[in-house]
Amino acid sequence: LIRDELNFYYFKDRTGDTFRWKGENVSTSEVEAAISNIVKLKDCIVYGVEIPHTEGKAGMVAIVDESSDLDLDKLSAGINKSLPAYARPLFLRIVKTPVSLTGTFKMKKNDVQNDGFDLTKVAEDPLYFNEGRKFVPLTQELHDSIVNGAKRL
Repeated sequence: LIRDELNFYYFKDRTGDTFRWKGENVSTSEVEAAISNIVKLKDCIVYGVEIPHTEGKAGMVAIVDESSDLDLDKLSAGINKSLPAYARPLFLRIVKTPVSLTGTFKMKKNDVQNDGFDLTKVAEDPLYFNEGRKFVPLTQELHDSIVNGAKRL
Protein backbone atom coordinates (compact mmCIF):
# COMPACT_ATOMS: atom_id res chain seq x y z
CA LEU A 1 0.00 0.00 0.00
CA ILE A 2 1.42 3.39 -0.97
CA ARG A 3 0.25 6.94 -0.41
CA ASP A 4 0.73 9.74 -2.95
CA GLU A 5 1.31 13.46 -2.36
CA LEU A 6 -2.48 14.09 -2.26
CA ASN A 7 -2.94 11.46 0.47
CA PHE A 8 -4.59 8.92 -1.86
CA TYR A 9 -3.79 5.28 -1.14
CA TYR A 10 -3.04 2.68 -3.81
CA PHE A 11 -2.18 -1.00 -3.86
CA LYS A 12 1.11 -1.65 -5.60
CA ASP A 13 2.57 -4.95 -6.79
CA ARG A 14 5.97 -6.00 -5.58
CA THR A 15 8.59 -4.81 -8.01
CA GLY A 16 9.70 -7.57 -10.32
CA ASP A 17 6.72 -9.89 -9.85
CA THR A 18 4.89 -8.41 -12.84
CA PHE A 19 5.72 -6.53 -15.98
CA ARG A 20 3.57 -4.73 -18.51
CA TRP A 21 3.54 -5.77 -22.18
CA LYS A 22 1.09 -4.84 -24.95
CA GLY A 23 -1.13 -3.02 -22.46
CA GLU A 24 -1.46 -6.06 -20.17
CA ASN A 25 0.03 -6.88 -16.78
CA VAL A 26 1.91 -10.17 -16.89
CA SER A 27 2.48 -12.17 -13.71
CA THR A 28 5.93 -13.72 -13.78
CA SER A 29 4.95 -16.42 -11.29
CA GLU A 30 2.01 -17.58 -13.44
CA VAL A 31 4.17 -17.76 -16.55
CA GLU A 32 6.92 -19.55 -14.60
CA ALA A 33 4.42 -22.14 -13.34
CA ALA A 34 3.07 -22.82 -16.84
CA ILE A 35 6.53 -23.14 -18.39
CA SER A 36 7.86 -25.26 -15.52
CA ASN A 37 5.06 -27.77 -16.16
CA ILE A 38 5.85 -27.85 -19.88
CA VAL A 39 9.58 -28.50 -19.34
CA LYS A 40 9.12 -31.26 -16.74
CA LEU A 41 9.70 -29.05 -13.70
CA LYS A 42 13.07 -27.67 -14.75
CA ASP A 43 13.95 -24.45 -12.95
CA CYS A 44 12.99 -21.33 -14.86
CA ILE A 45 12.92 -17.59 -14.29
CA VAL A 46 10.56 -15.22 -16.10
CA TYR A 47 11.20 -11.48 -16.21
CA GLY A 48 10.59 -8.45 -18.36
CA VAL A 49 13.25 -6.92 -20.60
CA GLU A 50 13.21 -3.48 -22.14
CA ILE A 51 13.35 -3.21 -25.91
CA PRO A 52 14.07 0.12 -27.58
CA HIS A 53 11.14 1.60 -29.56
CA THR A 54 8.53 -0.38 -27.58
CA GLU A 55 6.30 0.37 -24.64
CA GLY A 56 6.58 -1.80 -21.56
CA LYS A 57 8.78 -4.85 -21.18
CA ALA A 58 8.80 -8.00 -23.26
CA GLY A 59 8.81 -11.37 -21.57
CA MET A 60 11.97 -13.42 -21.32
CA VAL A 61 12.47 -16.83 -19.75
CA ALA A 62 15.72 -18.39 -18.58
CA ILE A 63 15.51 -22.17 -18.24
CA VAL A 64 18.17 -24.17 -16.41
CA ASP A 65 18.98 -27.16 -18.64
CA GLU A 66 22.15 -28.82 -17.40
CA SER A 67 21.35 -32.08 -19.22
CA SER A 68 20.75 -30.36 -22.60
CA ASP A 69 17.53 -32.28 -23.25
CA LEU A 70 15.14 -29.34 -23.67
CA ASP A 71 12.75 -29.86 -26.61
CA LEU A 72 12.19 -26.40 -28.14
CA ASP A 73 9.30 -27.56 -30.34
CA LYS A 74 7.45 -29.02 -27.36
CA LEU A 75 8.19 -25.88 -25.32
CA SER A 76 6.88 -23.59 -28.06
CA ALA A 77 3.73 -25.67 -28.58
CA GLY A 78 3.08 -25.78 -24.83
CA ILE A 79 3.55 -22.03 -24.43
CA ASN A 80 1.21 -21.29 -27.35
CA LYS A 81 -1.41 -23.64 -25.90
CA SER A 82 -1.28 -22.55 -22.26
CA LEU A 83 -0.50 -18.81 -22.30
CA PRO A 84 -2.23 -15.83 -23.89
CA ALA A 85 -0.26 -14.06 -26.64
CA TYR A 86 0.76 -11.10 -24.45
CA ALA A 87 2.19 -13.41 -21.74
CA ARG A 88 4.29 -15.58 -24.06
CA PRO A 89 8.00 -14.88 -23.62
CA LEU A 90 9.64 -13.35 -26.69
CA PHE A 91 13.10 -14.43 -25.62
CA LEU A 92 14.49 -17.70 -24.28
CA ARG A 93 17.84 -18.22 -22.59
CA ILE A 94 19.04 -21.75 -21.92
CA VAL A 95 21.27 -21.68 -18.86
CA LYS A 96 23.74 -24.57 -18.64
CA THR A 97 24.81 -23.98 -15.03
CA PRO A 98 22.63 -23.51 -11.92
CA VAL A 99 21.54 -19.95 -11.15
CA SER A 100 22.52 -18.39 -7.80
CA LEU A 101 19.98 -18.81 -5.01
CA THR A 102 18.72 -16.39 -2.37
CA GLY A 103 18.70 -17.20 1.34
CA THR A 104 15.18 -18.62 0.89
CA PHE A 105 16.29 -20.85 -2.02
CA LYS A 106 14.70 -18.78 -4.77
CA MET A 107 16.67 -18.14 -7.93
CA LYS A 108 18.15 -14.65 -8.23
CA LYS A 109 16.40 -12.89 -11.10
CA ASN A 110 18.70 -9.89 -11.10
CA ASP A 111 21.66 -11.90 -12.34
CA VAL A 112 19.93 -12.97 -15.57
CA GLN A 113 17.62 -9.96 -15.88
CA ASN A 114 20.55 -7.54 -16.04
CA ASP A 115 21.97 -9.50 -18.98
CA GLY A 116 18.68 -9.22 -20.87
CA PHE A 117 18.92 -10.43 -24.46
CA ASP A 118 22.28 -8.76 -25.12
CA LEU A 119 24.38 -11.25 -27.06
CA THR A 120 27.63 -9.77 -25.76
CA LYS A 121 26.63 -10.37 -22.13
CA VAL A 122 25.24 -13.87 -22.67
CA ALA A 123 27.89 -15.39 -24.91
CA GLU A 124 28.03 -18.68 -22.97
CA ASP A 125 24.26 -19.42 -23.06
CA PRO A 126 22.17 -19.95 -26.21
CA LEU A 127 19.51 -17.27 -26.81
CA TYR A 128 16.35 -17.75 -28.87
CA PHE A 129 13.60 -15.50 -30.20
CA ASN A 130 9.94 -16.54 -30.27
CA GLU A 131 8.82 -16.17 -33.90
CA GLY A 132 5.24 -17.03 -32.94
CA ARG A 133 5.15 -20.74 -33.65
CA LYS A 134 8.73 -21.65 -32.77
CA PHE A 135 11.90 -20.44 -31.12
CA VAL A 136 14.69 -19.50 -33.53
CA PRO A 137 18.31 -18.76 -32.60
CA LEU A 138 18.87 -15.10 -31.79
CA THR A 139 21.53 -14.06 -34.29
CA GLN A 140 23.33 -10.73 -34.27
CA GLU A 141 21.33 -9.68 -37.35
CA LEU A 142 18.00 -10.53 -35.69
CA HIS A 143 19.11 -8.85 -32.46
CA ASP A 144 20.02 -5.67 -34.34
CA SER A 145 16.68 -5.59 -36.20
CA ILE A 146 14.83 -5.90 -32.87
CA VAL A 147 16.90 -3.20 -31.16
CA ASN A 148 16.64 -0.84 -34.16
CA GLY A 149 12.86 -1.24 -34.33
CA ALA A 150 12.92 -2.85 -37.79
CA LYS A 151 11.52 -6.16 -36.47
CA ARG A 152 7.82 -5.87 -35.71
CA LEU A 153 6.91 -7.24 -32.31
